[in-house]
Amino acid sequence: MSVDGSLEKLRREGHIVIVGASLAGLRAAGTLREEGFTGTLTLIGDEPHEPYDRPPLSKQVLLGRVPADHTTLPRHPALDANWRLGVAATGLDPAARRVHLADGSAVDYDRLLITTGVRARPWPNELEAGLDGVFVLRTSDDAAQLHRRLSAGPHRVLVIGAGFTGSEIASACRERGLAVTVVERGSTPLVGALGSVVGEVAAKMQRAKGVDLRCGIMVTGLEGDPAGRLRCAHLSDGSTVEAEMAVVCLGATRNTEWLASSGLGAGPRGIACDAGCRAFDVRGIVTDDIFVAGDVARSPHPLFGYQFLSLEHWGNAVEQAQVAAHNMISAGTDRRPHVWTPSFWSAQFGVNIKSVGVPPMADKITVAQGSLAEGRFTVVYGYQGRIIAAAAFDQAKWLVFYQQQIERAAPFPLGFTTVDRRPEEAQPVPAGFPDPSLPSHGPTVTLSGHSPGDRRISFTPLRA
Repeated sequence: MSVDGSLEKLRREGHIVIVGASLAGLRAAGTLREEGFTGTLTLIGDEPHEPYDRPPLSKQVLLGRVPADHTTLPRHPALDANWRLGVAATGLDPAARRVHLADGSAVDYDRLLITTGVRARPWPNELEAGLDGVFVLRTSDDAAQLHRRLSAGPHRVLVIGAGFTGSEIASACRERGLAVTVVERGSTPLVGALGSVVGEVAAKMQRAKGVDLRCGIMVTGLEGDPAGRLRCAHLSDGSTVEAEMAVVCLGATRNTEWLASSGLGAGPRGIACDAGCRAFDVRGIVTDDIFVAGDVARSPHPLFGYQFLSLEHWGNAVEQAQVAAHNMISAGTDRRPHVWTPSFWSAQFGVNIKSVGVPPMADKITVAQGSLAEGRFTVVYGYQGRIIAAAAFDQAKWLVFYQQQIERAAPFPLGFTTVDRRPEEAQPVPAGFPDPSLPSHGPTVTLSGHSPGDRRISFTPLRA
């Protein structure tokens, strides 16, 4: 059968399996149907819930404005999929084109899309992590449990880690009138994502809202009472924080362990894929029937030196899933690359924070609009003489323009005069990102090198 004939048979009669009943998985499934795939479609998910929206979990759900079970994502009206929910994938046999599941069954495929995403990194001491009152936040069930405990009015909440999730949880606690202590191992909140220059503004913002913020300090242990309930936390400076609840926000772990013997280029940083979302094997050879999308993927980007990027972004999950789905059922000449410019947003302490590009890649930063001192500004990040990112606090209207500058590799410092900024803040200064060789729980974008088959990286358990 010709290549065109095989592709047409796949589109009409093939079986596409999506492992990961996530935002990316659902969007890919919808795109497949929109683009004419009429074969069998199976979605596999380890949670019992249908795909749901995660950003509201740390915002509206914790504030009680939306129940956790009301965040289900809308389906494509003609999805017509087989759902295997509440059962995790445990193995992959690429030669047999078969996915093995935790219930002992297996599912065969003609094309496979992996969208298994990430999970919250737990507190590293299992006994301490098991104390009543110690939480993580990643799933709908996590959010529902956390909301119930916050509604009970704890005397104090401890948040371990001041990345975006930790900062949003602290914001929700303060909005609910709860006392909250945030402990961050870095020099400022958001330091891994936006650098210490912007992080100092975030620190000032948090303290102004009544957060007991402690930076440059680690939690060395959690202590419970005789009944197994969290009582206090011990810090690296010798102090103790009494708290009835602790929310561990030490970043995410990519769900790739089930692929350990698959031969794919999968490891702690994600699953390597090319710009067309096709997975690489450990030898750096691209596959043509296994695709990857969403938080679990790491793919090269031409705007950023063809480094492999791992992105924990809502928009990236949607865009990459649509590209992967299109390419799965398209001829080579009709396939398209995933070259989405990273963007991210967060709402915390009454401020809208947005970014475009890859801030952690930067070595310099300059204020383009507004003022750091006033807490309303746009900053631009530079690396090796070109603009590679921008971020804004309550001033997102300029970000579309700076995205255009990033995409055309415009020079840094800015080659033009901008309005509404203080001259003393206009000069480029070091952006203040932590040493990239150290483990961090703040970035939403991770630079992960150039080799698709590199699995040598190892992670040390984080304490904050």
